[in-house]
Amino acid sequence: MNKSKQQQRTRRHQRLRERIKGTETVPRISVFRSNRHMFVQIIDDSTGKTILSNSIELRTKNKAKSAKTEAAALIGETIAQKAKEAGISKVVFDRGGFKYHGRVKALADGLRKGGLIF
Repeated sequence: MNKSKQQQRTRRHQRLRERIKGTETVPRISVFRSNRHMFVQIIDDSTGKTILSNSIELRTKNKAKSAKTEAAALIGETIAQKAKEAGISKVVFDRGGFKYHGRVKALADGLRKGGLIF
């Protein structure tokens, strides 16, 4: 029974979400990555509200893969700065079923560089 990559990612995400819960004091950072965009949300799961969100279009004039990774790191630093302004310093990281590699890792490193603890 071959499953599509999307179905496999969804199953991995469901397994992660069983363990990862965001609260008011320690919200969850949710990541979704597509080929062209990257979306990041800071969510309080106890109320079901999105506290902060940000997205970035990863398409650049030069089609180098490193440009997408650099853009992911930049969005990490930006959302970390907004979270600090909102009084959030500690979070849990939800990689959304994606491998902790490449753009997702660059985003997490950007969040850490911006001062968030997870």
